[in-house]
Amino acid sequence: MPVKIRLQRHGKKGKPFYWIVAADARSKRDGRYLEKLGTYNPNTNPASVEVNVDHAVSWLEKGAQPTETARTLLSYRGVMLKHHLNGGIRKGALSQEEADKKFAAWLEEKEAKIQAKKDGLSKSESEAKAKRLADEKAASEKRLAEAAAAEAEAAAEEAAAENTEAEVDEENAADAPAEEASAAVEEEAPVAEATEEAVETPVAEAAEAPSEAEEASAAPDTESAEEEKEA
Repeated sequence: MPVKIRLQRHGKKGKPFYWIVAADARSKRDGRYLEKLGTYNPNTNPASVEVNVDHAVSWLEKGAQPTETARTLLSYRGVMLKHHLNGGIRKGALSQEEADKKFAAWLEEKEAKIQAKKDGLSKSESEAKAKRLADEKAASEKRLAEAAAAEAEAAAEEAAAENTEAEVDEENAADAPAEEASAAVEEEAPVAEATEEAVETPVAEAAEAPSEAEEASAAPDTESAEEEKEA
């Protein structure tokens, strides 16, 4: 029976989670399997891969063929390296102790790399968070500055309007006496005209009065002349 080491999909839509399984090559991808060898979670950063190394090596030695993705994941956890070292032991190229030391050294180096990557990601996240906070603070300060500037501008406009009103009031107050004086002059003008008319009328009458007196004095002379003629 041909056996494949492959991934079996689990999880939910948009967030898949995989099992690494040894299954009959003729079975469906998500069907029955012979043994669960580990898990693969691509939703974390870095991705989480857990494998039972000894059981995976055992299936490889029995002739199981991993898929391309499964081979990558097995290599990530040292399964393919241990399978290769076991082949060297069987051939007598190295002892079990030497193979174990090499495998342990590789695991230590691998864990250091994984940890360094996690630390780098944590540092990047911290820097990104600090940058976001700084940007938010700068934006908040900018908004406050704009609000203060707008408030100052409004206060300046209000003060300018008050000054303008005060100047208008002062101009009106300065113009009021002149208007009152003009009105007084206009009111006095008819009185003056009436006075002039009153003065001119008696004078005219007085000027005309002598001519009437002269007429009166001239009248007796005419009558006396007529009387003398009759006599």
